Amino acid sequence: MEERTGLFSNAVIWFGVAISVSEIEAGIQLASSAPINTIWLPLILGHIIGGILLFFTGLIGARIRLNAMETIKSTFGNFGSKFFSALNVLQLIAWVAVLNAQGASAMMGLDLPISFPLICIILSAIIAIWVYVGLRRSSKITTVMMIVLTALLAILSFKLLGTRLSNALPMIRNVDSATLSFWNIFEISIAMPISWLPVISDYTKDVEKPVNGTLVSALAYTIASLWMYFLGMAIVTSGTTSIAQAILMASLGAQGVIILVLSTVTSNFVAANSAGESAKAIYNRINPKIAGVVVSFISCILAISGIMNHYIGFLYLIASVFAPMAAVLLVSFYLSKEKTENPKIWYWNLFAWFAGFLTYQVTVNLDSIFLGPTLLAVIVSAILAYVPIFRKSNYRIAI
Repeated sequence: MEERTGLFSNAVIWFGVAISVSEIEAGIQLASSAPINTIWLPLILGHIIGGILLFFTGLIGARIRLNAMETIKSTFGNFGSKFFSALNVLQLIAWVAVLNAQGASAMMGLDLPISFPLICIILSAIIAIWVYVGLRRSSKITTVMMIVLTALLAILSFKLLGTRLSNALPMIRNVDSATLSFWNIFEISIAMPISWLPVISDYTKDVEKPVNGTLVSALAYTIASLWMYFLGMAIVTSGTTSIAQAILMASLGAQGVIILVLSTVTSNFVAANSAGESAKAIYNRINPKIAGVVVSFISCILAISGIMNHYIGFLYLIASVFAPMAAVLLVSFYLSKEKTENPKIWYWNLFAWFAGFLTYQVTVNLDSIFLGPTLLAVIVSAILAYVPIFRKSNYRIAI
């Protein structure tokens, strides 16, 4: 009998995914570009909607016991599955590089006697070893790491909030109110959970209880992600936009190094491991562990080359590809009463995805468009994916 993962294990995995420098940086970006009192509603709304999409996408893998890219075969066919798998491998390579570079950059701010490239190499080596060992064999170590990381981040949060509240109001007043709009903030908020849509089923496929395990995963991610955004906002109100500077202000020297290392490797492990799973979906004979190790070191090279300079644009690119893909998958899985092997449906679903992708590309450069480009892309793709299902159901009624 195949070993299944429990609720606590999945909570640990997805709590760790959200605890990353990138999420804190997103919070810093928001607090630096908009008044604090305008951020809360779109930030929480974006995370709630993103968390709901994350839950229903992960539940598919949990129910049919397939990894993320294998779940889409029934919706997009074999060609579509390989196409999205290839895109997912590419985006995960870049994603690991971005997280690696951000973690290394933050550590450089602590004035460590070590170069940026060497930090990137060390972080990549830790991730590669972790991927090769595997999550099940390292589950106890992972749990200890998350307990330590959570405790240190809690200390950092309390110190920032407790000692720097006197600076909060001046910082809020200094922000230009005519910067980020409601839907701009919403877009930055939903981009993070959306980026994990093509990954979550790689882990929920092994849960013991599909609904509960997936729900715990989505909730753990959403709660931890909001915490990281709030922490980023607290850093800004403390008088700096530097994570490293905030750590030093909180008098967390060595502890700060632990925070940055663990927060980087916990997220990057999941991304690198999933890249291996997606590589296997492209070519079944590929060993996902070996592929994950290779991805770790390719990402290291990209991190050193300066990929993090394109970080925000990269997040938006991920949303433009995988948000409409997930929308088509959700409609096909939950609303279609019969699973078809008809290639015409696969081609139509690819068209529905492409229409959503184009919708995103057209609207992303429009200033503060209603609903935001991600939700508009999801809605367009979902409606088009439902058209053949609607026509078939009406045909049955007519008969």
